[in-house]
Amino acid sequence: MESTTPISNVPTKSAPSPVADFFSRLIRAREFTLVVLILLIALALQLITGDLFIHFNPVRALGEGNFFTGVNLRAISLGFATSAIIVFGMTAALVSGGFDLSVGSVFALGSVSAATALKAGLPIPASILVGVGAGVLAGFINGLLITKVQINPFITTLGMMGIARGISLAVTEGTILAGLPQEFFVYGQGATAGIPNLIWIALFVILVGDVLMRRSSAFRQIYYVGGNEEAARLSGINVDLVKIGVYTLSGLLAAFAGVLSLSRFTVGDPGSGLGEELRIIAACIIGGCSLRGGKGTVIGGLLGLIFVGFINNGMILLRVPVYWQQLSMGVVLLLAVGFDTLSQRWQMRTRGKKSG
Repeated sequence: MESTTPISNVPTKSAPSPVADFFSRLIRAREFTLVVLILLIALALQLITGDLFIHFNPVRALGEGNFFTGVNLRAISLGFATSAIIVFGMTAALVSGGFDLSVGSVFALGSVSAATALKAGLPIPASILVGVGAGVLAGFINGLLITKVQINPFITTLGMMGIARGISLAVTEGTILAGLPQEFFVYGQGATAGIPNLIWIALFVILVGDVLMRRSSAFRQIYYVGGNEEAARLSGINVDLVKIGVYTLSGLLAAFAGVLSLSRFTVGDPGSGLGEELRIIAACIIGGCSLRGGKGTVIGGLLGLIFVGFINNGMILLRVPVYWQQLSMGVVLLLAVGFDTLSQRWQMRTRGKKSG
């Protein structure tokens, strides 16, 4: 007669406590790693630029001031506030399996369109709508060309980059538009509770965007489309509508950021937003977005933007020439894409070993 082991004596693996499970998931999260890296970079910049090392750090003598000062942190926050707004749209585009190279030019188009409307005597709300509407139209055209004409997102948005920039230059004849009403500047120059309105607006857009991407059923469809477009189509998702919505949102946010930039700097500059697309894409990839689609968060994109912003600010404080700053941005972008590619390969190999 075979002996059986009582069920009560069989060792069972105890389930982890909720607290342990929370910290385990937190440590594995890309956002947690980014927060740690940002804190380390901030500490290193403070040591390099601070007074603590001034006597035996020759680099400090070349700098402009300490990193951890209210003035510097305020300048950093204002510097990437408009970029943070664009991060929401770029995250959605990358998650859907594409990207938007036209955001920098649409940024300028939104600024110039709003400035033109203001100079024509339109009310401020109507002028803002004109600027944002220009971005919506550009994004909608991008979405139509990508879905209905089946043009690659790279070619489509690259073409829109040239079109939007060309329109901005043609409307202004290459000059800046000034002489705007003072009441319009409250959005970009005013403050509430001691914090600039621009930062409040950016935080609101980021938080709403992150909640929508995580919780909204409509926005969750973007992940399904980016993860497996054919499977999403077979499951009943209108893939074309999702993609058109994504690129329309990206254009809207880029133009809205341009309007806010106009309110801050008081002039419509057709040359504004140059190189913004590369900075935003690098920030989103550093924050966890994948060029293969189906992966990424808005908060992660914001953290990636802060990461890039801290590096650029440190170079400014140390008076690093502008061309070296441009070089560093290219290196950061290549490293981010390279890391994303290697991590994807590693995950595929790991899954293959488990299935084998």
